[in-house]
Amino acid sequence: MSAATVSTLVRMMESLPDPVQDRVVEHLREYIEDLRDELRWDSQFEASQSKLAKAARKAREQISQGHSKPMDVEAL
Repeated sequence: MSAATVSTLVRMMESLPDPVQDRVVEHLREYIEDLRDELRWDSQFEASQSKLAKAARKAREQISQGHSKPMDVEAL
């Protein structure tokens, strides 16, 4: 983010009454934390892809060899 963009945001915030500034800051904190959580999730999901692919291959092998039974989802 450029310095000009940050300056514009600061000027916009300063034009608001203090209680509104506090609300905006709280919303931004929550939004940024949500973005961080999403980035962590994306990273963890990406890192797990090889494990998921390996598990899927193993499941297909077990099915093709007759070593697995269909799961009874009604019993869950």
